[in-house]
Amino acid sequence: MQTAKQMPRIYERATCTCCSPQSTPDIGRRRALKIWSAAIGSGALFGRMNQSIAAQKYDAMLVNCIDPRLTTEHFSAMATLGGIERRSMPDNYSHFVIAGGALGAVHPAFSKWHETFWENLAISVELHHISRVVGLTHRDCGAARIALGESAVANREAETHSHTEWLKVFAKEARSRHAALQVITGIIDFDGSIETVIS
Repeated sequence: MQTAKQMPRIYERATCTCCSPQSTPDIGRRRALKIWSAAIGSGALFGRMNQSIAAQKYDAMLVNCIDPRLTTEHFSAMATLGGIERRSMPDNYSHFVIAGGALGAVHPAFSKWHETFWENLAISVELHHISRVVGLTHRDCGAARIALGESAVANREAETHSHTEWLKVFAKEARSRHAALQVITGIIDFDGSIETVIS
């Protein structure tokens, strides 16, 4: 493996010529005023767009694990998960990624992270006007193994039981903080299927 010193330089620093005296055209005052007026108008337009975006109601917040093996499955799950009414979930939910997913937001082994998640959920409720939180864990989760121990994830049955218990803790905590939120929890597998946990 090459060290940082051995790595070839791919990008060279380019000299910016757009603002140098030699390259700046003399556009005149009238043309300059037109350009500035257009820029100011665009800024006002984008400001109005941003205000409407902030006022828009989004569907949910998803919290899932950092495991890169399931990135695509998590995205796909939001379009198909039971209880999600929108026909198209992309760009309609906020997303929080933490080791262990929903388990990481409540298990004592990861207590330093808890308030960060709950504060982010509160912000999403306030800014995005979400009506649901989706908390997922997944099969063969290293963070769950660290938190729960080998015996708790030794086989599928044990894994399902231990994940279910902590997903119920997550759901209870979410409801205690945001009573109006619908809480959906489940265990996602590597084929994208989700075992929904009724909590």
